[in-house]
Amino acid sequence: MPKKKTGARKKAESRKEREKQIRASRGNIDLAKHPCNASMECDKCQRRQKNRAFCYFCSSVQKLPICAQCGKTKCMMKSSDCVIKHAGVYSTGLAMVGAICDFCEAWVCHGRKCLSTHACICPLADAECIECERGVWDHGGRIFSCCFCHNFLCEDDQFEHQASCQVLEAETFKCVSCNRLGQHSCLRCKACFCDDHVRSKVFKQEKGREPPCPKCGHETQQTKNLSMSTRSLRFGRQTGGEEADGASGYDAYWKNLSTGKDDEYEVEDDDDEEEEEEEEGGRDSEMETTDVFSNLNLGRTYASGYAHYEEPAD
Repeated sequence: MPKKKTGARKKAESRKEREKQIRASRGNIDLAKHPCNASMECDKCQRRQKNRAFCYFCSSVQKLPICAQCGKTKCMMKSSDCVIKHAGVYSTGLAMVGAICDFCEAWVCHGRKCLSTHACICPLADAECIECERGVWDHGGRIFSCCFCHNFLCEDDQFEHQASCQVLEAETFKCVSCNRLGQHSCLRCKACFCDDHVRSKVFKQEKGREPPCPKCGHETQQTKNLSMSTRSLRFGRQTGGEEADGASGYDAYWKNLSTGKDDEYEVEDDDDEEEEEEEEGGRDSEMETTDVFSNLNLGRTYASGYAHYEEPAD
C-alpha cells in the first residue's frame, strides 16, 4: 500500500508543476508582446511604428533603444553577462546596444546571452505577410499572427484576413478524399478531412492534441467548433438561382438569348421613353406660361426703363 502524501509533499509537487509551466511559457511568448515587435514612437517625426534601430520614415536613431530580446532600455550591470564591462555605471542609449538584428531590424543589447541567442530564435526571422507578401523591411508596421491559421500578417491586412480566414476552398463540407462529412478542418489548406483520412504516416499526432493535417502538418481543429463556411462563386455558372423553368447560370443565359428575351435592355428602353415624355411635358408647360403672361401690361416700371424723376412737370 503506497504511503499517504503529507501536506508538505503536496505543496512541493504543486510548486514544481507551476515552475515547469512558467519555464514552458517563457519560450512561447505572444508575438504581439515580444520586445522585437513592440510599438515604438519616433522621437523626431512622432510616428508610431514597430521597434526599430532606425525610424522607418525619417531614418533617425532613437534616444532610448529597446533590446529586441530582453526588452530593457538600461543596463544595470547586476551580473557579469555584459560583453562590454562598465562597472558601477548604468549604460543607456547607444552605449547599451551591441548589434542590430537582420530579421527584425531592432537593436540587441550587449549582453552575451542576448547576442548569442536572439538571431537563432528571432520570431520575425521568416515573417512575411500572407496577404501582401511584404516583410519587416518593406513596411513600418508591426507583425501579427492569425489566430486561425497562424500565418504572419501585417498591420494593414490583419482584420481583413481574419474575417475571411474560415472559408473552405470547396463547395461542401465533405472530406477531400471521400464523400463523407469532414470532421477535422485545416485552416491553412482550407480543407476538411474525415476520421480515417486525417491520419497521416508522415506527421505524427502528439498525445492530447488534435491530429495534424496530412498535407501540411498544421494542427487541425474540429469543424463543429469553428464558424466555417464554404466557397461561394459570384460569377460563372453558379450565379443565377433556380428559375421557374429550372434554367440558371449559363443555361439560362443561352435560353434567354435564343428566345430574344433580354430584361436589361427592356428596362433601359422603358427608362429612355419615360425621360423623353418628361422632357416633352416640361417644354409644353413652359410654352403655356409664356403665352399667359405675354399680353400682361404693368404700365411704366423701373424694369421697363422708367424712373420717377423722368415724370413731366405739371
